[in-house]
This record gives sequence, C-alpha cells and structure tokens, in this order.
Amino acid sequence: MKKIKTVSKFEDLGLSEHLIEPLYDLGFEEPTPVQREAIPLILENKNLIVQAPTGTGKTMAFALPILERLRKQKNPYAIVIVPTRELCIQVAQEINKISSSFRVYALPIYGGQSIDNQIRALKKGVQIVVGTPGRLIDHINRKTLYLQEIKCLVLDEADEMLDMGFEEDIREILGFVPEDCQKLLFSATMPQGIIAISKKYLKDAERISLSRESIIVPNIKQIFYEVRESEKLDVLTKILDTEIEDQVLIFCHTKKETDEVAYALKNRGYSADALHGDYSQAQRERVMSKFRKKDINILVATDVAARGIDISDVSHVINYSIPQNPENYVHRIGRTGRAGKEGVAITFVTPHEYRSLREIERITKTKILKTEVPEMEELIEIKLKNFLIQIDEVLEKGKRLIENISPKLKMLEKEELLKKFIASFIINSNLTDFEEERKEHNGQNMKKLLITIGKKDKIEPKDIFRAFIEKAGIKANDIGRIKISDNTTLVEVKEYVAELVINALDKFVLKGVSARVLKAREKR
Repeated sequence: MKKIKTVSKFEDLGLSEHLIEPLYDLGFEEPTPVQREAIPLILENKNLIVQAPTGTGKTMAFALPILERLRKQKNPYAIVIVPTRELCIQVAQEINKISSSFRVYALPIYGGQSIDNQIRALKKGVQIVVGTPGRLIDHINRKTLYLQEIKCLVLDEADEMLDMGFEEDIREILGFVPEDCQKLLFSATMPQGIIAISKKYLKDAERISLSRESIIVPNIKQIFYEVRESEKLDVLTKILDTEIEDQVLIFCHTKKETDEVAYALKNRGYSADALHGDYSQAQRERVMSKFRKKDINILVATDVAARGIDISDVSHVINYSIPQNPENYVHRIGRTGRAGKEGVAITFVTPHEYRSLREIERITKTKILKTEVPEMEELIEIKLKNFLIQIDEVLEKGKRLIENISPKLKMLEKEELLKKFIASFIINSNLTDFEEERKEHNGQNMKKLLITIGKKDKIEPKDIFRAFIEKAGIKANDIGRIKISDNTTLVEVKEYVAELVINALDKFVLKGVSARVLKAREKR
C-alpha cells in the first residue's frame, strides 16, 4: 500500500495555473488523498489502477491531468467509460466546470438520449467523450466515434460496470483503442473480473489503494440503531420526523424492499420515491430530477442504482438494510458529508446482524456508536415546535380568516380548548405510540391469503403491496411474505387484518385483471 503524499496544494502536483484558478474559484481548497496520489502519475503517462470509493474526488483525479495534457485534434483525445447515465452526466458536468474557460467540452453519451444529436455533436469535434458502454459501442459500430487517436482511456466505477453485465462491452471498446493509449482504472473493489481486465489491458500499471482511514470522510457522524425487522419502518419514520430536514438517501438490499419502503413512506405522507435497476432511463431521470429540485427529499435506492448520485445537500444516509460488505458501507456513507458539509450515516442493525456490524468496524477501523430510538414524547415535542412555527406564519398571513372563526370557539374553556388543540395536533401528525401497537399485535399469527392472479398477469410484489395498503388501508408492517406463482399469489398478513383485506379487495382489479382475495388453505 502506497503512502499518501504530504503535498497540500494543487500547485504541488504539477498542474498549470489555467487549471488551478478555476479550481479555487469553484471552492476546492486542497487536493484529496486520491488526487495527491494519482495526478502526478497520470501526468507521467503511467497506466494506473486505483482502488477508492465514491466521494473521494476521483473525477478530478483523472480529469485534471487529462485537461493538463490535452492537445486539440480532430477525433477525441480522451474517453471516460462509466456504468450509468447519471454518472455519465455528472462526470461530464464536473469536467466542463473546470474546462469552460479554455473552450474544451466533455460530451456525455448515453442511451435514452437522441443519438442524432450525439452524432451532430461528435461531427463538430469533441476532445473528451464520457459515455456508457452500450451507447459507445453503438457509435463505434456506426462509425460516428473514432478511437484511433485516443491518448487516454478511463474506466470509472469499473466494478459496478462488471456487476451490471458490461464486461464484454468493456473488452470490446478496449479492443478499438491504440496499444500505446494510457489506461486508467478506478474501482471501489477488486473482484476477479477487474483483476483479469487489468492484467490484459493495463500492463505495468502503477497501483494505488487508499487506506480506510483516508477513505472515510472524517466529518460523517456514524451511528446505529438496534431494531427488529418488524420495527424498521416505524423507527425510520421516527428518525425522519425528529432529525432530518434536508435530502436523505435510504439504502435497501433488494429492489422489492426498495419499492416496499418507498410506497410505505409515501402512504404515510412523506415526500419519497424509489430508484433501482428495473427503472428505465427515462424513469430514473424523472426521479433524480425530482430529488435534485427537492420536489422529493427522500430517495430509497439499491446500491447499484445509487452509483453516480452526487447531491451535495444529502444530510443523512440511512442503511435500512445493513451493507453486505464493508466496501459497500464506505460507498454508501460517502454520499453524505460532501462539499465540506457535515453528514450523518445511520445503520439499522437487527440482533443477529451484530457480527456484520463488527466486521465493518474492524475493516474500516472506525467506531459506529449505538443510539437509542427517539421516545414518543421527544417526537411530539419536536413536531409541536415546528407546528407552532407554522401557526405563527398563519397568524401573520390569515388574520381576517382567524377573526371570523375564533368567535365560534368562545364557548370552550381555555383548558378544554388547549386539550382539544393538542389532541388534534397529535392526530393530524400521525403520532401513535407504536410500542403500544406492537404489544397489542405482537402475539398475532400470520394468515395466508390467496389472490387469483399471478406471474402470467405480470403481477409483481410491489403491485400487491401497494394494493393492500391503498385499498385495504393496512400498514406496511402488517404485510409479510409475498409469493407469486404462475396463476396465483400467496400473501401473509397479520391475523387481525385478514378479514379486512378480504372484504376490501373482494373482486378488485389489478393491472386490468379482475381478481379475488380468499383465505388460503392451511396445511394440516
């Protein structure tokens, strides 16, 4: 493992003044560890393999030396290959922020965008191309993108491209670039596929692997809550209500869980949406646009879908499901605490997941502090404080309306009026003591219900989950496992809501297909 250089200024890395000035103008103060280590080697035209997670300044680590050495030519000088549309746009934007003053343009190329517009831009002449593998190959095959003059090729988030099935595409693109082209590989992890590619295409490459101490952002507060699986949603809403005022990213293991959590939050009145691998590029763009514009402030995502998300206002990252390995943990929490801001990383840990938590702590050499779930009294106090602020605003703006209504309340004693006000506030804030609810329903058995539609009707778990919540009015944690067969679907629900669901969804329609909900036969 290489020792991180002790330089503290961009001037010490061999960069020209025309690059350093816009860096300082944009608010960059000093190079990050990966930039200190990588930039001098790239300027020396070395092939490079860098292991470092998202949030460590990788884009500028390769963009700055490329711009420093760039020479204008007819065909592209450098190409950056990225796994997702989102990261493609982000990387191109980051490069263009620096290069705009000296008229160098990085062109993002990705699927879902008009290929004709991309062809016109390429014909005009572009020095740097940032693209997703599939669309890059489309242009190569159409002979609208020529790689014969490429001097530098970057594989960004290389492990993620392999996870998404792009290995053959990467190998195909690498086959078109000149033998003496400089190749730079950036990856959070080093699986066998990455090692194989590096051995074949990045011969004699220098290697940089940052220590966990330099990877984890020091201004991220890391805490965990011990929760049972059935408690997670209620604990999540308590956290959202007590301490989160800005953008928040919630990570789940699976696409199914991502949908379920997002739907459950929306059903409880939160401004949330989901993002995972089943989303089309158009859907992904719509969701990300809403998140950037703060039309929604909660994004529930899988690890794969979240790659490339770079929103500086993410104040909290919540691991609804504990990461499956320490590298994913580092990736996730790197989404907060950006641009010098403080961030908070919260992890939900069930009693049997303590071993995974300790492994994360051991490998990342950090201590994740246990925190108690906010009490109901604390939650009410915080909500009431915010509510009183809103009341002051209404008093200021709606004097005439208040003057018309207030005489109707004169018959109530002051004390009685205050009690009614508090009761109304608690009801309208959806504040119920879930501890009491759990005591009441914890002993309930699960009942299986049979739905007369299945895979042949293109039914997915999220469709059933949404229908049960919206049509029957039950809670997300009232629903257990959902098993979809070809013609039928089995759903587990808590015993006390089984009849409610059967009655509410009798002869309902889902995805244009009429269906019934029946009691499933119990095994004897």
